[in-house]
Amino acid sequence: MFPDVGQFLLKLAIFAPPMLMAVTFHEVSHGVAAAALGDPTARLAGRLTLNPLKHLDPVGLLVFVITQMIGWAKPVPVDSRYFRNPRTGMMIVSVAGPAANFLLAGVSALALGGLEAAFHAWRDPFWQANLLTPLLYMCVASVQVNLSLGVFNLLPIPPLDGGHILLGLLPKRIAYELALRERWGFVIVLLLAMSGVLGRILSPVVSYLYNLLI
Repeated sequence: MFPDVGQFLLKLAIFAPPMLMAVTFHEVSHGVAAAALGDPTARLAGRLTLNPLKHLDPVGLLVFVITQMIGWAKPVPVDSRYFRNPRTGMMIVSVAGPAANFLLAGVSALALGGLEAAFHAWRDPFWQANLLTPLLYMCVASVQVNLSLGVFNLLPIPPLDGGHILLGLLPKRIAYELALRERWGFVIVLLLAMSGVLGRILSPVVSYLYNLLI
């Protein structure tokens, strides 16, 4: 029992910093995009901050710890009435979150390459074991976490980002009808996750992108 608990805590310690960074940058990117389009709501709500505690959702965090693939943070408030074109504006804001995750995945892959070079050049066993190796694992975890969150949030299911993008692409009448059923979106996602269907959808895409970067 105790070795399993120890392994779980070790894995959690490695995944926690990349996960916190991933959800924070995801939500802040939504807010920054909205602010650039004229919406001050996120800024006034204090959500344009890199403090992860301002963005964490306990349920979304728990789901991520359990699945290590899907999760969510507290949505950044956005008021599309400030946008010159609300539908286009919401699509841009929605794209910004996953785009931030894919950018972080790329930066993490580059950092991983640099750390691998440092590991082979820096022969001191103490620093290899206590500094470089943990950072290497965190970079690998960061690539995995950011790719998973990016791909997951692009699923065309409201209220995920992909769902909001879909609403902007559909004819207005159909988009309105779909938006009315947005509250059932997370129920659908959780059912897909518990049935294993979501993993079968996401894993091949995440693995393909991971292999491109690593």
